[in-house]
This record gives sequence, structure tokens and C-alpha cells, in this order.
Amino acid sequence: MDVINHSFYKKISVFLVFLLTLVTTNAQNKELNLENVKKSALEYSHNIKNGKLRAEKAEVARQEAFSQYFPEVEATGFALYGFDDLVPPIPEALPNGIDNIYSIGATATQAIYAGGKIRLANQLAQVQLDSREIGMEESIDSVILTAETKFWQLINIQEQQKAIQASKVYLNNLLKQQEDLLDAGLIAKNQLLQVKVEKSGLLLRENELSNQRKIALLDLALYAGISYDTSMVATKSVKTEIASPELKYENPELGLQSNNMYRLLEKQVQAAQLQVKNEKADLLPQFAVGLNASKFDSFNNDFGIDVQPIAFGTVTIPISAWWGGEKKQIRQSKIEVEIAENKLKDGKDQLTVGIMKSWYDLLNAYKQIQYAKDKVLYGTENLKTQKDNYDSGLNNLTDLLNAQQSKEEAEAELANAFANYKQKEALYRYRTNQLEIPIIEE
Repeated sequence: MDVINHSFYKKISVFLVFLLTLVTTNAQNKELNLENVKKSALEYSHNIKNGKLRAEKAEVARQEAFSQYFPEVEATGFALYGFDDLVPPIPEALPNGIDNIYSIGATATQAIYAGGKIRLANQLAQVQLDSREIGMEESIDSVILTAETKFWQLINIQEQQKAIQASKVYLNNLLKQQEDLLDAGLIAKNQLLQVKVEKSGLLLRENELSNQRKIALLDLALYAGISYDTSMVATKSVKTEIASPELKYENPELGLQSNNMYRLLEKQVQAAQLQVKNEKADLLPQFAVGLNASKFDSFNNDFGIDVQPIAFGTVTIPISAWWGGEKKQIRQSKIEVEIAENKLKDGKDQLTVGIMKSWYDLLNAYKQIQYAKDKVLYGTENLKTQKDNYDSGLNNLTDLLNAQQSKEEAEAELANAFANYKQKEALYRYRTNQLEIPIIEE
């Protein structure tokens, strides 16, 4: 009997260990860390998928433009059959007449000079491909920035919930103390009600934060393509010490050669300049040579004509283009170049201002953290002092509740300052092309 019981308890123990392991694994699976969120967002983003498709399309267009360097080859053929003779019989020459004829041929044409249009078409296709690839890089950076911003917003709410929970524990203990004092006849009932009112306000704030967290979590889950579960928790402690941006980063780099937005504007100027050259090519003569081989006969071999190869050359001079619409099109293209150059200059100024603004915003966000830490330190010490004074009868309940609320607000402000710093840091990295892109295994 003892053996049976021992075996039974052993099985129960193994089952409980398995169950605990399963629960722990599920809990771990519900944790959200920033690196995994960014990877998931990159894999899920429709903008990035479309960017890859646009780049693929541009590569096909480049290959199409390159194929223009090769000869154009085409084959033709036709046949006729008449129910009556197409050519009536001719004594001695065509005694049977002809009721069918056919022709087959092939032509190869090679452009020798087309005003540079073939070369320009290839250059334009390459610029288009480069632009699409830069645009895809920009989409990746944008997705990372948005994912980080949403992640830190969720962290902010979670940390504020922790401050609420700490206040809730404190008020519960205070409420218990007030009930004991009321039972002992040492305080009036209104002091107990005052604590209950304060706790009701706290519960209201707790409910509001809970709803805000659900919305923030849903927003992040939808953006990153993660299955939504209200039990998921973003994991990142705000207690991490942050180094000063002036120590972590060098002075803001205002050189924009590696900035994707600036590079896109440069490509627009380059494309506009090539388009002008392409329009000018329409005013130049074009030369081509070719070879044609054809055969004309009937199925009865009445003509007996062999394949006839013919070499030819063509020259085209667009004379009317010098005063026609082509000339006006060149002027329009030149205007587009000026517009693109103005956009580049304006974009450069805006990007430079944006970088400097992000830098000063980052410095200010760092100072806000230091200020919030001082407020938390003061709030903690002040609450302790007010509690000691209240217990000693040196101040009233209102002062104690005000001190407790001030401490809660200071902790919420610290959480908000930390999240704000992380968001400002992500924006600064985005504008200076320093975002950390996670590696995704194919």
C-alpha cells in the first residue's frame, strides 16, 4: 500500500512540475522585448513588402533598358490560297496556274546611333532602381522608428501602472489604520471617508490606465503583426541608468550624404537632368543597319525562288523637331530640373534643422529625467516625513494624502520622462541614419 501511495505522489509531482514548466513557458512567450518587436514589424510591414516589389520592378525595367543594346529581330510570314486560280494558267510558262502563294522572312535591325537615347534609357533605369532601393531602406528605418515609438509608449503606461499599484498598497494600509483609529474613537469618521475618496480617485486612474494600456498594446500588436493578448507585457525596466547624450553621441553630424531622404532628393535631380538629355536626343539623327532574308513562292514551287538576303541601312533626321513640340518639351524638362534642384536645397535645409532640433530635444529629454528623479527623491522623503508627522500628531491627514499623491505624480512623471527620452533618441537616430536594424533570417 505504501508503494502505491509513493508511486501516486511521484506521478502527481511530475505532473505538477510539467504544468509549472508549461505555465512558465507560456508566460515567457507573452513577454514583448524591443528586439523581437522590431523583427516582427519588419517581417509584417506591408510598406516594406511593397518597397521590395517596387525595387524588383525597377530591376526588371533596368534589364529591359539594357536589352535595347541588342539587335531587334522579327520574323514574318503570310500565305494565300484561292479557291480559283490567283494567277490563271499561262501556256508554256504556267500551264497549271497558281492558286496559292506564301512568303516568309526574318529581319534583324541594329541601332548604330540613336542620339544617345539607349544609353540614357539605361542610366535612367539605373537611377530609378537606386531610388527604389533607397526608398526601401527608408521604409525599413520608418518601420523601426514607429515600432520603437509605440513600444516605449506601452512601457510608459506600464510604469505608470506600477506607480498606481504602489499608491494603492499605501492607501490600503492607511485605510486600515484609519479604520482602527476610528474603532478606537481617536478620529472622526470624515477622516476615514477622506481616505476612501482618495482611494476611489486612485481606482479611477487605475482603470483609465488599464484601458490606455490595452489600446497601446493593440496598436503595437497590429503594427508588428503580433497576435493580440491582453496578458502580454512589454519588458524593459525604466530603472536603467542613461548616459548623457553628449557622452554617448558625438556632435550632430550635419553631413547628409548618408541620409536617405537627402539621397532620394539627389536622385530626383539626377533623373531630371537625364530626362533633359533624353529630350535633346530626339533632335539628333539616328542611324541603323539591318539584314533581311525572305522567300516568296508557292507550295508547289512554281516560282523556284531561293532565300534572298538583303542588307540595308537607315538614317532618320528629325528636321521638324527643331521647331516643333520636341523643342518645347526640352524647355519643360529644364524647368523640372530647376524644380528638383530647389527641392534639394529646401530639403537640405529642413533636414539640417530637423537634425539639430532632434539633438536639442534629446538633451532636454535627458534633463527632464534628472529633474523627474529629483522629484521622486523629494516625494519619497516628503511622504516619509509627512507620515512620521501624522503619526506624531504634528500635521493633518490632508497633508499626508497630498504628499502621497505628489509622490505618485513624481513617479509617473519619471516614467513619462524616460519613455519620452527613448522616443526622442529613436527619432535622433532615425534622422542621423544610426538606427539599429535587427538581422532577420531568411
